[in-house]
Amino acid sequence: MFEYEGMQTAATLRSPGPDRVGRSGAARGGAGAARGGVGAARGGGADHLGDARAALDRITSLRSRVTDMESTRVDTAGLPTASALEPLLPGGAIRVGGTYAVPESVLLAITMLQAASASGAWCAVVGVPSFGIEAAAAAGIDLERLVLVPDPGDQWLAVTAAMADVAQIVLTRPLGRIVPGDIARLSARLRQRGGALVALGSWPGADVTLRITSSVWSGIGQGHGHLTERRATVTATGRAGAMRPTSTELLLPAADGSVRAATPVPTVGSGDTRVLRPVAVAS
Repeated sequence: MFEYEGMQTAATLRSPGPDRVGRSGAARGGAGAARGGVGAARGGGADHLGDARAALDRITSLRSRVTDMESTRVDTAGLPTASALEPLLPGGAIRVGGTYAVPESVLLAITMLQAASASGAWCAVVGVPSFGIEAAAAAGIDLERLVLVPDPGDQWLAVTAAMADVAQIVLTRPLGRIVPGDIARLSARLRQRGGALVALGSWPGADVTLRITSSVWSGIGQGHGHLTERRATVTATGRAGAMRPTSTELLLPAADGSVRAATPVPTVGSGDTRVLRPVAVAS
């Protein structure tokens, strides 16, 4: 209104002169363009409908993938574990997508990784700065396929999830609170990648928890000598009573440093029946 070229007098607006006619034609042309714009908008609506259909197809595909991951069967071929631990694990193997808790023993957790590492699987250890490389090598873990993240800080869960993309077994020490949503997402990633998780500590909803319920060291003798081996009873419990508690005796470690099943202790009455008793000595 306030631009010079756009200002017109009332007389000019009332005049039927050529300029007025020209402006009427321009108006009619503008109306035609507007109708063309409506048609284009209708065509754009068809494009929007196609985009919506494509988005629906993508959502359906993602739902199908999630369903496939959630429907992984329990008897899916698992990862190998040490023969001494086979009686404690359902199916005698580490289940793909499974979570396992070892609250107390680093050596027991290392033993869970040993067979899979020896068969060529990659392993990762997150948040265990005291993890011994020499002990791992002595246990039979392939150091060429071992990834260590000693101190992930408060990002330990994100680092653990990232390691699940490159390693078949991830050993992690929980360093903070774990919410159910994080557990569900990590479990889905493990199933998708064909891996498993071993927690050095408690883990909510763990498929199997391995605890050392009793142990006895030998080798000290009558106040001298050195520790040679430990006979330990390891008990496996399942999630919410999913499996009966199962126990076995292991040499953890044996005198040669290995972990293996313990031989039964002879009882009185089998073989040598001699029993040592205290005797009185005359003064």
